[in-house]
Amino acid sequence: MNWKVATFNANSIRARLPIILDWLETNQPDLLCIQETKVQDKDFPQDPLAEAGWKSYFWGQKSYNGVAVLSREEPEEVRKNFPDGSDEDQARLIAVKTKGVWVVNTYVPQGRDPENPAFAYKLDFFDRMAKWFEAEFSPQKPLLWLGDLNVAPEPIDVYDPVKLDGRVCFHPKDRGALKKIMEWGFTDLFRKYHPDEELFTFWDYRARTALERNHGWRIDHLLATEPLAKACKNTWVDIEPRKREKPSDHTFLVGEFDLPEEF
Repeated sequence: MNWKVATFNANSIRARLPIILDWLETNQPDLLCIQETKVQDKDFPQDPLAEAGWKSYFWGQKSYNGVAVLSREEPEEVRKNFPDGSDEDQARLIAVKTKGVWVVNTYVPQGRDPENPAFAYKLDFFDRMAKWFEAEFSPQKPLLWLGDLNVAPEPIDVYDPVKLDGRVCFHPKDRGALKKIMEWGFTDLFRKYHPDEELFTFWDYRARTALERNHGWRIDHLLATEPLAKACKNTWVDIEPRKREKPSDHTFLVGEFDLPEEF
């Protein structure tokens, strides 16, 4: 069974809705997971998405954060936030179960600066993710963790690892926090198919020539447990939407799978 999943940090779903609708029409994924929707639930653009045939599941807040899943089919189950209800004012996590696979969509805190309390919050967020995976999931069951994880894992994942070493998103502590979760049982699906390629998913707005010079970061990820990693057939970055007028600073990362009839 063919199954296509994509992740995209929209940096405002209302601002990026034309790009999203065009991309959905062209690429026809089964799921699109979105981060930084930046809208309260009452303002989520359900109607135009429904008109295009998409069911929307979302958790948002005004002006910041926000996560959503767009699906052709109704999921078996939808969860929002950590099970303990912490961070009710931080819309950063939504999970859906579909075709027997749990898909966990997260917008991990950026961290601002290693000396900022926001960085400690980021590390704590990773710690809670690790404990949640350990408590409620298994590396032997199909699980896909995706989204803007705000970490470039390896030197190849940033445009200048010497210059950027120690900066937030490429700091030993946040890289170590992600690595610890990976060791629980995740495979980096992008690197499975592109082990040596310098490809990115984010180019900073603040550097006007970042895209032109390919000064990017690979901070958006598709991470899968072993059963799902085995079913993955390809992954790719679609850079074209980043070249559009009024783009997000991120672009789409896509995974293609051949799922068994039953997991």
